[in-house]
Amino acid sequence: MDTVVVIGAGVAGVEAASQLSGFGHEVILVEKNSYIGGKLAKWDHLFPSLRPASEILTSMEEKIKQGSFKILKNTEITDISRRNGRWILKTGKGISLEPDAVVIASGFGLFDAKRKEEYGYNIYNNVITSVDLEDKLKKGEKIRMTNGKTPRRIAFIHCVGSRDEKSGNHHCSKVCCITGVKQAIELRNLLPQAEIFCFYMDLRMYGKDFEELYREAQENYDVQFIRGRLSEASENMDESLLIKAEDTLSGRPLKMNVDLMILLIGMEAGEDTINLCKGFKLERDRSGFIKPKDIHIMRNFSSQEGVFLAGTCTCPMTIGDSIDNARAAAIEVHNYLKNKHLR
Repeated sequence: MDTVVVIGAGVAGVEAASQLSGFGHEVILVEKNSYIGGKLAKWDHLFPSLRPASEILTSMEEKIKQGSFKILKNTEITDISRRNGRWILKTGKGISLEPDAVVIASGFGLFDAKRKEEYGYNIYNNVITSVDLEDKLKKGEKIRMTNGKTPRRIAFIHCVGSRDEKSGNHHCSKVCCITGVKQAIELRNLLPQAEIFCFYMDLRMYGKDFEELYREAQENYDVQFIRGRLSEASENMDESLLIKAEDTLSGRPLKMNVDLMILLIGMEAGEDTINLCKGFKLERDRSGFIKPKDIHIMRNFSSQEGVFLAGTCTCPMTIGDSIDNARAAAIEVHNYLKNKHLR
């Protein structure tokens, strides 16, 4: 029986492991954290249906229970080498693995908003990120300013760390726009008296029902969308924020006082992905993600034989895209191992 090591127990990793196990392979799923689900484990509700993220996590846990694969939590690959055509993976716990194939499903990293100093994250009290907001929503915390007051005017800032040459990220993170729409609707339900503004470069509603949710945000929730790039933010004496932007439709500068500013941070290549690239000697694209062997017809293949790719280690994806991509990766691994025995 062939052995496959899947690195990362996020959405893509669990799906790939489940599918490969179903194909009859011995699968070892390696996860550095004590929990499964990756970034999904920290999310509250999902776009565009606003279904609880816990439903997807429960589905993943069921696949682990039903599958015949092994999962190693709190385990990290620390050394990678190759001998006699086989990959040798060593973990920090002293475990040595010699799989017939490897699937990298290391996920993505989140842009550090502190790198955009002009937006004031970690400098001004009432500047938070979309991830911070989701954490508050998940915990059921009240949305308040740091002085305890209820925010009356809220601004979402799109494309923080995406499509930004200064940050070194030229790519679109694909899910930020719809995340902002979803969170704006949630805040409207929690704070019906608040004015909510979204400052965007241009709105990219990639998926099914995304455009409909955007229209619903305007028509039913009175979320206001302003096409403008934020240039800077400063703090007023009462801890509210003065934001400066350019309305790119009118070509005029714009100033606005807001009580709370939410930065929609994008995806980028995570530290785990970067380290695995070094270990497996894989190519990275200009944004730092793992470069597939062929972007059109071999998206799940890396530049190294026997090493396959699944999910957001290659580019930003939605949860549904990640699951589909992981299933495709599992098929490619299965065919690779089957053909290997025919040589």
